Amino acid sequence: MSPTQVPDWFIAPKPNLQAGLRLFCFPYAGGSAALYHTWSEHLPKTVEVCAAQLPGRGSRLCEPPIDRLEPLIEALGAAILPFLQKPFAFFGHSMGALIAFELSRFLRREKNLGPQHLFVSGRCAPQIPKTEPPIYDLPHDKFVMELQCLDGTPTEVLEHPELMDLVIPLLRADFAVADTYEYRIDLPLGCGITAYGGMQDNKVTRESLEAWRVHTQAGFQLRMLPGGHFFVQTEQSILLRSLYSELGQLMMRVAF
Repeated sequence: MSPTQVPDWFIAPKPNLQAGLRLFCFPYAGGSAALYHTWSEHLPKTVEVCAAQLPGRGSRLCEPPIDRLEPLIEALGAAILPFLQKPFAFFGHSMGALIAFELSRFLRREKNLGPQHLFVSGRCAPQIPKTEPPIYDLPHDKFVMELQCLDGTPTEVLEHPELMDLVIPLLRADFAVADTYEYRIDLPLGCGITAYGGMQDNKVTRESLEAWRVHTQAGFQLRMLPGGHFFVQTEQSILLRSLYSELGQLMMRVAF
């Protein structure tokens, strides 16, 4: 798998034809494939990292972003199918965790396929009702204030009107994906689930991460790491060490 093979939906920063497993990674709201650009350097050599590049960012900047989860999952399901000829796993942070979860259910339902493991990070279990009002349709000034509170948008972007004009449509679309999501009951997944959370994340609690347990018929692990909601960036080295260990164990099971 190489970037030239999949210019639209997935980027493999270090193509690895000998890999025994592909790890597909999905970004948080406003994020891009760039978040995962160096991950393959810190994970087992038998794992090929494939980062999702969703419309409206990076090399797809000129494409309109998708603002609802169902069409996004359908598009991803069609795009990913040619690359599932070897074992695979999913990792997603925040919005990306929701995408990874629903894509797993879509592939099971439509193609009788599924990941070897699902890694969800920085996201409450999907069955937990939202208690906060949606923000994607707020007036401009209030929307920017919410972004400042979430602490996920760089200050240099928030303070640059021209940059904000570029990123706000993308951010509104991504928040709409999460804000309009409606959970539907289904059977638990056949793969194991590992949930990661930040110990200083005041919105995604340990209890809300523990609730992912009901979505697997296999093993469940909860791992709390230092940091707030964006520990995936601030504590990346700790997260990658944990993933290295988990993927190494997964590769041993896949080999048999």
